[in-house]
Amino acid sequence: MTSETITAEIAGTWNLGDLPVNRVGFGAMRLTGSAAFHLGTPSDRERSIAVLRKAAQLGVNHIDTAAFYFSSLRSANELINSALAPYSDDLVIVTKVGPYRDCQGEWSTPARPDQLRGQVEENLRQLGRDHLDVVNLRRTAGQDSITEHFGALAELREAGLIRHLGISAVGPAHLAEALAIAPVVCVQNRYAIDRPDPVDDEMLRLCGERGIAFVPFFAVAGAGGPRGATEDHDDAVLAVAREHGASPAQVRLAWTLHQGPHVLAIPGTGNPDHLVENVAAGALRFTEDELARLNGGRTEPG
Repeated sequence: MTSETITAEIAGTWNLGDLPVNRVGFGAMRLTGSAAFHLGTPSDRERSIAVLRKAAQLGVNHIDTAAFYFSSLRSANELINSALAPYSDDLVIVTKVGPYRDCQGEWSTPARPDQLRGQVEENLRQLGRDHLDVVNLRRTAGQDSITEHFGALAELREAGLIRHLGISAVGPAHLAEALAIAPVVCVQNRYAIDRPDPVDDEMLRLCGERGIAFVPFFAVAGAGGPRGATEDHDDAVLAVAREHGASPAQVRLAWTLHQGPHVLAIPGTGNPDHLVENVAAGALRFTEDELARLNGGRTEPG
């Protein structure tokens, strides 16, 4: 593939509410350092800004971020503001609230419902916006119900601070809770070719039935998660990559997009070359045989 000539439009579009986005987006987490958040060496500021501007040039109009994406020297929101403001009319910035880190970067008790307005306002300030396009409520481990938290965000939506709402790290019961309160435009869960999970497979199906975007995170990273992209690829992934002249990471992304027209990809990188490759993955088309081979490597977790 001649990756430099491929733009994000190649994978098609989906609507987040009334906001159309290209299905290949960009995750901003890795802009703050070589690993997640405060881990690793802070990224080069100019390189991160260049990656964001390159993403826009390649037609990426869906950026995923959060106020808690920061390292000792870098804030993802501030980088987005510096690189892309004034924002183009078609750019959709999706952020998330719920988890909380103090100014030293340490994780604190997740926000109470009455603290979510402060998190929303912090995202507004850092991004230089008067409203947020989409806000995901990120459920924290052990949080059985999201009703109070999602209800608080629904009030901020009514107040005009938020345009659309989503949820993250959730199961079917949480989706039902949220839908009883306000419309949900996206569900963001961890999902990858090498991490089969019956709950997430069910969420993928439910979102498709309801016209809700399903947005996997760590689709490329797999088991590496916040530490970075995995190098442990299934034989089928390696074989299909060779057949298409693509990288294993591109095959992983393309497989993700093949799970349904409502599936969006948000691969993150601070490397401009990897950015070009990630966007180009949207051009890969698999045969039924290739998909069967790739799905055959999805062994159930032991």
